[in-house]
Amino acid sequence: QVQLVESGGGLVQPGGSLRLSCAVSGNSGMIYTMGWYRQAPGNQRELVASIASTAITNYADSVKGRFTIFRDNAKNTVDLQMNNLKPEDTAVYYCNVNYRVSLVRYTSWGRGTQVTVSS
Repeated sequence: QVQLVESGGGLVQPGGSLRLSCAVSGNSGMIYTMGWYRQAPGNQRELVASIASTAITNYADSVKGRFTIFRDNAKNTVDLQMNNLKPEDTAVYYCNVNYRVSLVRYTSWGRGTQVTVSS
């Protein structure tokens, strides 16, 4: 099965930066999209950024200009560079991939990594 492992979370001061990385292992077949979601306490999970196999990216309005998503198809990784972090960015960040094996499409999620932005 496909496994996603996130890393790079931690505690950072407002205005600081973090880089999240997600490693995909297993039989992922053809990956259509890779992305990062986040969930803050009391809130629903929301899309932060995604990147398609076409390299088209999509960002939440709240992170545009601050976050950048990258994917390395050779290494099967997707990173999220987060700059100028704000306290409202505090959440558990989850990696997500959508992929196809043969004719069947799948969605896989990582366990999440905590990002805390606080002074």
